Amino acid sequence: MASSAAGCVVIVGSGVIGRSWAMLFASGGFQVKLYDIEQQQIRNALENIRKEMKLLEQAGSLKGSLSVEEQLSLISGCPNIQEAVEGAMHIQECVPEDLELKKKIFAQLDSIIDDRVILSSSTSCLMPSKLFAGLVHVKQCIVAHPEGIVSPSDLDLVMSEGLGMRYAFIGPLETMHLNAEGMLSYCDRYSEGIKHVLQTFGPIPEFSRATAEKVNQDMCMKVPDDPEHLAARRQWRDECLMRLAKLKSQVQPQ
Repeated sequence: MASSAAGCVVIVGSGVIGRSWAMLFASGGFQVKLYDIEQQQIRNALENIRKEMKLLEQAGSLKGSLSVEEQLSLISGCPNIQEAVEGAMHIQECVPEDLELKKKIFAQLDSIIDDRVILSSSTSCLMPSKLFAGLVHVKQCIVAHPEGIVSPSDLDLVMSEGLGMRYAFIGPLETMHLNAEGMLSYCDRYSEGIKHVLQTFGPIPEFSRATAEKVNQDMCMKVPDDPEHLAARRQWRDECLMRLAKLKSQVQPQ
């Protein structure tokens, strides 16, 4: 039975999301084991991670206090799931967004872990109650992905520090195209999940006075709504846009 004593992190699935998790944990100094069903997929993932980290280093955007080589030394691959989870304290599932596949993975993990290992899913839209139903270690299961309701300021932060940065250079369709092996691959992977999310949309919400007041209250914690503060923030915004426009003019189109 796998034990959490050694404190390593296991990533199950070496695709785009799995590789990102591996780099994130390594940047924090954690030992990371990357599991996938084929050795070649693991080799490809490790090579991709090396290239990504080198690019981040060159751009001055490498996370954490460790060097590239120190972080890379923390990441290894393992094609055997039982060996991979030995010594794990946290297991991050990153397989395709398929309920039955994820349930199969979690059932397999559930049978080989102890009562201290955290089982975490990177699902975007599958409910935890369906993912983890029937597991012995269900109380150790979490979803490490934004769910439920976020605050107005957190929503702005997600957009400004996430997709908003790439939207300055590429649109939403190219974003989808690049987030998989092309648009067809993206649709094959995520179309069912997207439809599931769309079906949960209820009636168009009314922006009632109470809702507007709540959002305004949250926004005012960052930028008070008096004329002086608003004017200063607008000036800051416009200066940022001018700097961005200058940067975009210097970037050669591919």
